Amino acid sequence: MNKLVFGLTVALMVMAGCKKDSVGSDNPVTTPVPAAVFNSNLAYGTVTDVDGNVYKTIIIGTQTWMAENLRATKYKDGTAIPKVTSVTEWKNLSAGAYCAYNNTTRIDSIAVYGYLYNWYAVNTGKLAPAGWHVPSKTEWETLIVYLGGIDVAGGKMKEVAFLHWETPNADATNVSGFTGLPAGERYLGVFGHIGFDGCFWSTTIEGTTTAWGRNISNILGSSFQDGENRTNGWSVRCIKD
Repeated sequence: MNKLVFGLTVALMVMAGCKKDSVGSDNPVTTPVPAAVFNSNLAYGTVTDVDGNVYKTIIIGTQTWMAENLRATKYKDGTAIPKVTSVTEWKNLSAGAYCAYNNTTRIDSIAVYGYLYNWYAVNTGKLAPAGWHVPSKTEWETLIVYLGGIDVAGGKMKEVAFLHWETPNADATNVSGFTGLPAGERYLGVFGHIGFDGCFWSTTIEGTTTAWGRNISNILGSSFQDGENRTNGWSVRCIKD
């Protein structure tokens, strides 16, 4: 995550009391997680993963994207993806794994936010449904250019209002239909930033231990990219072959 944005996000989390963190918990008195709000002016398609999960899809320019975060527990060949809940085990992984935010088992939370995956799961080439793939850095950049560039693309990608995003959810219009959500992340095994940040993997290597990702934030209308540790738990959006 961009370090300036990280600092601003932490400050806002303190002011907001981190209230969205409870969304992903197993607390039985927590308010049910509302469904995502898609752009009702656009026509969505669907795709089904190996687990039978059905996702909305949207055509944006020359690309077709998932309009929801991946929540598969198996690779497309049917092999189970290891589910890792331990902080220590997660931060030391060098193979594919997934988890739910705060290790929740709540169906409503998982249905909205999807799962978080490390980059090693992405790198298998088997994470996306058949006929789809996890986007490269270049494919993310194609989307950003189509939406008008880095400075404005984030707002066009974000779900509107405050059902899931903390205020101010800057410039959010979801005119693209992408319906980006703030599913947070898992960094060094620790969960954070749900309600504040949406972090998405690409397949592209950035350094010896990092890979490129794409970010959207509640405090910015832009969409930025960063080289991030491959052990991070981030959301995955898939693009059609």
